[in-house]
Amino acid sequence: MPEVDYTQRSINYVKRKGGTPLLEKRGTRSALDERDRHLFRRFGWGPARVVPRVAIHETIEKHAAATPSATAAEHGGDRITYGELERDANRLAARLIAHGVRPGGRVALVVRRGIPMLIGILAILKTGAAYVPQDAKMIRNPALRHILRTTGSTIVLTQSDAPVELPPGITGIDIDQVRAERTDAPAPRIPADPERACYILFTSGTTGTPNGVAVTHANLANLLLTEPGDLGIRPGTTVGQILNIAFDMAAWEILGCLAHGGTLLIRGDDIAATARRAEVLIATPTILSRIDPESCQRIRTVAVAGEPCPRALADRWAARCAFYNGCGPTETTIVNTMQRHHPGAARLTIGRPTPNNTVYILDEHRNPCPIGEVGEMWAGGDGVSAGYLANPELNAERYSPDPFLGGGRTMFRTRDLGRWTADGELEHFGRTDDQVKIRGFRVELDAVSAVLEGVPGCVRAATVKLDDRTLASFVQPATVDPALARKVVAEALPYYCVPEAVHLLEALPLTDRGKIDKPRLLRLARLGREATS
Repeated sequence: MPEVDYTQRSINYVKRKGGTPLLEKRGTRSALDERDRHLFRRFGWGPARVVPRVAIHETIEKHAAATPSATAAEHGGDRITYGELERDANRLAARLIAHGVRPGGRVALVVRRGIPMLIGILAILKTGAAYVPQDAKMIRNPALRHILRTTGSTIVLTQSDAPVELPPGITGIDIDQVRAERTDAPAPRIPADPERACYILFTSGTTGTPNGVAVTHANLANLLLTEPGDLGIRPGTTVGQILNIAFDMAAWEILGCLAHGGTLLIRGDDIAATARRAEVLIATPTILSRIDPESCQRIRTVAVAGEPCPRALADRWAARCAFYNGCGPTETTIVNTMQRHHPGAARLTIGRPTPNNTVYILDEHRNPCPIGEVGEMWAGGDGVSAGYLANPELNAERYSPDPFLGGGRTMFRTRDLGRWTADGELEHFGRTDDQVKIRGFRVELDAVSAVLEGVPGCVRAATVKLDDRTLASFVQPATVDPALARKVVAEALPYYCVPEAVHLLEALPLTDRGKIDKPRLLRLARLGREATS
């Protein structure tokens, strides 16, 4: 293939969007030398790609029209074709419209994992509204009330076997009951608008009140309908659905599969059983670490994101299939950087910006860092979401006018630390939230964990700050040698990075979104210290 001129492509991309790159403006002062100014553009701009101007549900409707008998999803003994999914969703959409749902509205979807979940998503999108997903097993009443109040939702889709206590004035519609009616309803004739919100995803709220992030159809199309975010899914491709619906990566599984005519394998209690049947799998590294790749004979593509991935885990899966390591918060639409990893690669990185997206490594004054210097990652381009609902203060803190793209574009402060390698890939160094002070020195917790994951037998590790002088680490599985683990850290990092104790666990605890539950580990570390004092 001919070499791509990313520099010229990035300039053309900016100009097509109506802006002028900051580093080209007359009179602009930059600390970067000429070489780094060139590489700032070349590395920071993803390839320009033409993306269909569609709403995501339109792509699903096309498959239903073309191949109505094709299997859209399976769950346990239940199966639904694309034609049946279309009919059930049309019937439910008509019910929603009769209850006053209009384009631009928001409908809460509080369900358990299963086929009704898919019917609910598609029905809401057909009305022109955005779906607000929550797991009926996990959601608590105070959180649900906050979500309904923030989104202005007055309609909640539920299921018969997962009843939800709703506040006064909120209408619940049972998907199972509407599905059982078996009557036909015409598809709603509502013009699709790609700039309309597709879903409202609430952040986990581990640092405070959960915040609702509005992600548009155009945001999603930019990831799901371009390479590599499409993950090679084609009609008939089996895709595992293993993640919590309230987690943004679940939209990658669900909508990414259905938008390409694939077959979604919705898991039961056994994640590994679903993984063994899937050709494409999307997961957090912690969930993936619990699945044996040797048992997944059908797998051909795996993508991870949501937290740092251990090199050994990436190597193990990359030896069997196409393995993609990605990064990106909810606010930049699931992931905005990806890299296919190979076992023999010099390093494991999060790759380059995905199509039509940009990444800038900036210092505390929001000036570009020299190539190779660690700074904070800011994200620009078509993946940047529409912002937080009802939180102008947080919007002002995290979203900012993009001076590099210009033209009224917005960039997002990810709070991830990274740097460019000499060949234009992003090395991830954790989050600014994970930088702590120990004995007056700055320590990156993820850096300690990464060293531990290189200890023989260690599959996963996590590190927490106990106090201003002490760290504690946890490793998985419980067969790891804790003395060797501390020795390896002492040989690789300064003395103040060595954990006071290395605790052994068969499996690290997970949040409901499949990430390492660090608050729980901190509680365990404190209990362990009290028990030995």
